[in-house]
Amino acid sequence: MREIEFYYDFGSPNAYLVHKVLPELAARAGAVVRHVPVLLGGVFKETGNQPPIVTYRDVRGKLAYQAREIERFVARHRLKYHMNPHFPVMTLPLMRGAIHARGKEWEDRYIDAVFNAMWVHGQKMDDAEVIGNVLSEVGLPAREIMAATADPQVKSALAEQTEAAVERGVFGAPTMFAGGEMFFGKDSLPDLEYVLGRG
Repeated sequence: MREIEFYYDFGSPNAYLVHKVLPELAARAGAVVRHVPVLLGGVFKETGNQPPIVTYRDVRGKLAYQAREIERFVARHRLKYHMNPHFPVMTLPLMRGAIHARGKEWEDRYIDAVFNAMWVHGQKMDDAEVIGNVLSEVGLPAREIMAATADPQVKSALAEQTEAAVERGVFGAPTMFAGGEMFFGKDSLPDLEYVLGRG
């Protein structure tokens, strides 16, 4: 079965939106989604990129338009979404948790729980107590995950995966790879589906 590699960081609202619609797109195309956690701050540092809130802060109307664009996307796909009042949120522990979750039977549950806490419930997901409560509430092994965020192997794995993503051409999130091509942002989803359908 064909695969869509989905590079994400929980701190990106657009990554959350893609995360919500990508499974249905993949199902239509007969593909599966493989989540690839990266540290977006590390990607920005290595590529010279910046988050939109910084890049466009002096461009009149741009950030307001982006907010409206998100509203339309949310309405079109009937999603639950709430701009996190604590944005930007430092996601390093969360992304290390995602590294630890890889391949485990609860990986999808972890990803869903964190994305929802960030972009549906607006929780302060750089607070260790809040993180622990969120994970416990959905039956995840919170203590194990929190301990793993300090594991040197987990730390190295996230750094290495982020570096490998940059080497592959990733400059931001969300980024998808399929059919030998890279697709950036939620606006690229129609092209992603087109390429998968053509294949």
